[in-house]
Amino acid sequence: MEGHASTNHLHAFSALHARQREGLTLLTRRGMLKASMSGMAGLTLPALLQARAAAGSTAAPTGKSVILLWMAGGPSHIDTWDPKPDRPYENRGPFSVTSTALPGTFICEHLPKQAKMLDRFTLIRSVDCRKSNHEPNMVMQTGHRSAAPRVERDGGMYPAIGSIVAKHHGANELGVPPYVAFQRSRSHLAYGGYLGQTYDPFIAERAASLPIYDLVGKETGKTSKAEMFQFAPGLTLDRIHQRQSMLKQLDRLRRGLDQTGSMDAMDSFTQQAVDLIAGQRAQRAFDLSKEPTEVRERYGKHLWCQKALLARRLVEAGVAFVTIDLSYHTASGTWDTHGDNIPPYGGIKKGLGPLLPLFDHLITTLVDDLDRCDLLDNTLVIAMGEFGRTPQIGTQGSTDGRNHWPEVMSMCLAGGGLRHGQVIGSTEADGGYIRSRPVTPGDLSATIYRHFGIPLETTYEDSRGRPRYAVQENGRPISELI
Repeated sequence: MEGHASTNHLHAFSALHARQREGLTLLTRRGMLKASMSGMAGLTLPALLQARAAAGSTAAPTGKSVILLWMAGGPSHIDTWDPKPDRPYENRGPFSVTSTALPGTFICEHLPKQAKMLDRFTLIRSVDCRKSNHEPNMVMQTGHRSAAPRVERDGGMYPAIGSIVAKHHGANELGVPPYVAFQRSRSHLAYGGYLGQTYDPFIAERAASLPIYDLVGKETGKTSKAEMFQFAPGLTLDRIHQRQSMLKQLDRLRRGLDQTGSMDAMDSFTQQAVDLIAGQRAQRAFDLSKEPTEVRERYGKHLWCQKALLARRLVEAGVAFVTIDLSYHTASGTWDTHGDNIPPYGGIKKGLGPLLPLFDHLITTLVDDLDRCDLLDNTLVIAMGEFGRTPQIGTQGSTDGRNHWPEVMSMCLAGGGLRHGQVIGSTEADGGYIRSRPVTPGDLSATIYRHFGIPLETTYEDSRGRPRYAVQENGRPISELI
């Protein structure tokens, strides 16, 4: 950075080695070019360059978007959307049920707001989540059962659905990244995998000012600083644009020096970094102070709710895919409610119980607000975790916890211009296995790709150059929703 020549800061352009002499000359055209490019290092923050995903999209933006509410840890389907009120306590659990806007359909008593507007949602009670695990959480976020790094050697290489969207659809507007994630832990989210780091998510916490919570959900009194939009000392918007202009003037020289395309790629990175930092669209989207007070109060001050409001602002600004990692804990996730004797997660009553009213407020407020902003028809809201939980309560020596149960789980959807006000599929009497209409991870990914206009036969290459289908297991869009 200018004015700090003696310091040794790493930055996005360190790999250019601008100060290294080449060959036997003291100064070459290539070295001069590299020095010029490295001058852009005042931008720092390498994560900004992840926004370059939009440059690789292969289809015209459609205005469509997805907000994924990722319930990290695996919420109990029996204690949320697929209750069994007539069963014995050890199966039923500690919660009662409430009637809903769908006649004859009941959900957990701690989801009263969603119950009143369930005619705007779809519940899927028969999601086949076999082989899904967590840390990392991959299968449901990729649509691939082989995306299980704990048991598959290349399991961590399958790209997130959001990464596929970033490549083949891109952002809906220039100046914003296509795929944004609020991430509590790296192990909670799928990344670009075989597609490369180009299509990793843009990590939102680096760009937003948000309250900081500890591992059990208590406010620390601290706030993140949105450092991604902060300039290095002495760097101004004018200087950024001057450097950008200089790079354009060197375009002909650059192309003559590098026929491999690598400098063209770097130029793309630089342009998008400038768009993000110097441009206003992304900065405005991440700035909650721009939102009317009554809307901010409607969402509330809780961290997760503020992220939901930011998600609405991001899709409004043109982001195509937003994932919110709904977790306090950085390990397996806050929804991993094994039991009261297994801190910090707790069991169903003391662990899951406090989460449900918060989630109830978050998802209903988000859906209402998207509708108010005329965004709901284009925005598909999905809430789910990795798997369900055991039909029997009190596992692992606990009094009221439930263990992992990848045989079946529930999920809910809203918006996206799809048909809602229905329940798809069912489980056996105790909620342990699918009774009717299994929905696979491939079906979910196919539904999302159809939403974006991405062909279901889309492929990508693995590390050996072999084509792999983005949609697996002959997955098909969920017909009841179309």
